[in-house]
Amino acid sequence: MARTGGAVSGGIDPERPSSARVYDAVLGGKDSYASDRAVVDDLLAVAPGLGELARDNRAFLARAVRYLAGTVGIDQFLDCGSGLPAEENLHQIAQRANPDATVVYVDNDPMVAAHGRALLTENENVRFAAGDLTDPAALLAEPVVARGLDWSRPIALLQLSTLHHVPDEVGMPELMARYLDALPPGSFLVLSHIFQPGAEDPEAAALAERLEATFLNSALGSGWFRTREEITACFAGAEIFEPGLVVLADWWPDGPRAEPLEPVRRLLLGGIARKE
Repeated sequence: MARTGGAVSGGIDPERPSSARVYDAVLGGKDSYASDRAVVDDLLAVAPGLGELARDNRAFLARAVRYLAGTVGIDQFLDCGSGLPAEENLHQIAQRANPDATVVYVDNDPMVAAHGRALLTENENVRFAAGDLTDPAALLAEPVVARGLDWSRPIALLQLSTLHHVPDEVGMPELMARYLDALPPGSFLVLSHIFQPGAEDPEAAALAERLEATFLNSALGSGWFRTREEITACFAGAEIFEPGLVVLADWWPDGPRAEPLEPVRRLLLGGIARKE
């Protein structure tokens, strides 16, 4: 499920699938090409309920931003790997709680860039920067990021369904440590990542293995399911809020769950942490 990876490109290549467009297609969006839909078709053949998992991710974003903007009072958001617009967008949720909230979207997909820059004409507190999240120093030095946010005050950093497209050799915990080191005290990290539950949930673990093989053998070539311990390492140096790192449907749900979750919906974990 997701949205980033690779170098910033100056143009759209319809022959090569994009994680942003694949994610949009799984959500039911229309901003995709045949190459993206071929990946989605293969994934849906393994897990027909994958769209529900993508919608869980969007719902988690909405609840997390409502909490941070409305309850905590965070008014600055940096969304790395923001992806294509999908109702509701982060800035719409945050600005409903605080009309003055500032949102900076960052992505390396040229189609996302076109949509992101269109938002600039609609809202003066929304900004977009092209950047590769695997290079924190360059991303944070982008003028739109460096000057568009007040780095003397808390910022909410979102990494939603992005890091599972980052290969192990990049060093995911070290990557996130660089982001957390740069954030002001009192800032928050909101993160979701596809999950390999192993022995704690054998049925879902078997599905995770099949989905990972499909991701990696596709033209997309990325999508690693990681263990709870590996995902938790991304929060090192920050305090994870209750209920901890959990299946997204269980992170402060809007209402009681009517029935058990299908295995596919148990394959995405998320949480929020605060930097002291």
